[in-house]
Amino acid sequence: MADINRDDVEIELAYPPRFSYGERVIARSVVRNDGTYCGRDIGDVLVHKGDIGYVININTFLQQYYIYAVDFVESGHRVGMRAKELCTLDNLPGEVLAQLGDKASALPMLGSAKPLEETS
Repeated sequence: MADINRDDVEIELAYPPRFSYGERVIARSVVRNDGTYCGRDIGDVLVHKGDIGYVININTFLQQYYIYAVDFVESGHRVGMRAKELCTLDNLPGEVLAQLGDKASALPMLGSAKPLEETS
């Protein structure tokens, strides 16, 4: 047990989870298979920076961290991630939305199903 690296001294479980079920999140970093994802080789990229997913479950690890199970629909991967590896798309603070300006209007469409093209 002494070999486990606790990279933060803060105990996240002392606070409510940062994300909620069904919330749209975006990956802040690349996630590679550490050997716990079945059917893929160790080191394979599971999630790319900027991929959009939905929180489908919230668990804990080492009685210190929240682990968010995120379903990345486009890639088909369901990956456990820490809060520091994610950013919300649904609950951005007002000052962030103000900085985005006109681009903020595109946020609701990110991660949603793409409209079907009309067939003639």
